[in-house]
Amino acid sequence: MASPGSGFWSFGSEDGSGDPENPGTARAWCQVAQKFTGGIGNKLCALLYGDAEKPAESRGSQTPRAAARKAACACDQKPCNCSKADVNYAYLHATDLLPACDGERPTLAFLQDVMNILLQYVVKSFDRSTKVIDFHYPNELLQEYNWELADQPQNLEEILMHCQTTLKYAIKTGHPRYFNQLSTGLDMVGLAADWLTSTANTNMFTYEIAPVFVLLEYVTLKKMREIIGWPGGSGDGIFSPGGAISNMYAMMIARFKMFPEVKEKGMAAVPRLIAFTSEHSHFSLKKGAAALGIGTDSVILIKCDERGKMIPSDLERRILEAKQKGFVPFLVSATAGTTVYGAFDPLLAVADICKKYKIWMHVDAAWGGGLLMSRKHRWKLSGVERANSVTWNPHKMMGVPLQCSALLVREEGLMQNCNQMHASYLFQQDKHYDLSYDTGDKALQCGRHVDVFKLWLMWRAKGTTGFEAHVDKCLELAEYLYNIIKNREGYEMVFDGKPQHTNVCFWYVPPSLRTLEDNEERMSRLSKVAPVIKARMMEYGTTMVSYQPLGDKVNFFRMVISNPAATHQDIDFLIEEIERLGQDL
Repeated sequence: MASPGSGFWSFGSEDGSGDPENPGTARAWCQVAQKFTGGIGNKLCALLYGDAEKPAESRGSQTPRAAARKAACACDQKPCNCSKADVNYAYLHATDLLPACDGERPTLAFLQDVMNILLQYVVKSFDRSTKVIDFHYPNELLQEYNWELADQPQNLEEILMHCQTTLKYAIKTGHPRYFNQLSTGLDMVGLAADWLTSTANTNMFTYEIAPVFVLLEYVTLKKMREIIGWPGGSGDGIFSPGGAISNMYAMMIARFKMFPEVKEKGMAAVPRLIAFTSEHSHFSLKKGAAALGIGTDSVILIKCDERGKMIPSDLERRILEAKQKGFVPFLVSATAGTTVYGAFDPLLAVADICKKYKIWMHVDAAWGGGLLMSRKHRWKLSGVERANSVTWNPHKMMGVPLQCSALLVREEGLMQNCNQMHASYLFQQDKHYDLSYDTGDKALQCGRHVDVFKLWLMWRAKGTTGFEAHVDKCLELAEYLYNIIKNREGYEMVFDGKPQHTNVCFWYVPPSLRTLEDNEERMSRLSKVAPVIKARMMEYGTTMVSYQPLGDKVNFFRMVISNPAATHQDIDFLIEEIERLGQDL
């Protein structure tokens, strides 16, 4: 284990220039600390490099643990110019950190060393010469490290090693060549906000314990409703643990709106309910139906056209079929940005059908909602303002750190009536402030994480125009990829035409398959190409992109771009890497 001076504090410099044992570096570090943290920086520096108000103690009679906790210097300057007193983590445990007596010095040193580990990881995440992933098979990682939990505590030196090891094998989701999921990138302001949120460590259920966060949620949700197009941002909403839960909230509220008695009496008190969504929609709709007792058989999948968009005529046909059987259609969930094709359902036509048959219209815009920030692309969600509820995940297209998902509801008060249980130990009615800011009773959860601050702080830092530029850039990169491969030898598009979102779906056809007839044998062999190339990508660690089958289409690559760090050069690299890794198949 490297000593604090040479390892955690060095920032990786080989010449010792990053070592706080060097007086010049110590002075520079203190100056930076003062600049960015003011009084906190003075205090941190004084504690780490010595404090003249506390006389130096002889270490001869001290135990190593006491010396590790109380090391000081004789410098009378603040900030000091002497070398940092040793903090020997081998003799320290979590019980030596705050709130322990004399815990301030080791706490500040420990957290600074953790921060240095994190900062090195952040910098490496944007370095194209580093791997996206250092892949090991599960059994290899299990054998290489002891991950088991023990009865006795480990020292802080070992805890810091665990931090390093965990990040060593983590996927660099902020890497410019990571294209595997809808959520990619690493925003610095969002990261800072997440650190602050964890430091505050509070719950979102009442204003009294989360005053600023509750107000920021109110302001941010209202702004999002305005962008959707609801007059004055009216309505309601909540941040939830992901789009799947937001979609389930919508299903719950739609059911309650039609049959409020279900809250007390359950599904036995209501007729057979039917929900409708496209065959390309997210699986969370069926999961929600299962969880709510509605049943997966009560989710009817509507046919899509060749681009993955719901066919309105088939929706109306299936609604009429359900009604003829005596069932009650209660929800239509249209998708704005499907997971695989990135398709946008025709929301205006769906809205007309929902109005005609008096059915709740939900729009799952978890992936596509970010396009509402772009004047160039928001037309793809025309009709979203007619929805009764909308799921929107800023942690996807807008690059907010996970997790950040919002459900927006057009009718104010409906969510509260659906979910409230009047817990008197939390939601006392005689509090001395406006009780409308005690938002916890409209949530399914009691404990609710602060997810809004990341989005709010990024919005302040970027402005709406910054998010717009982010979205426009990612869609331009997707079009760039499409234009390169649409006529390139060895590539076949899954569907014709420019991508609607940043999803670009294609097959790579290696030379051995290019002259084969388009028959079952060719499809069988082609289905094995993408999995092998993906496995090689991960083993080399050069890039990551997803693949999947869909319907009668065998495994194909689904490229998605949501990371603003990606460039044309990274797209070029991806194409060349696919060809390099698949040439021999």
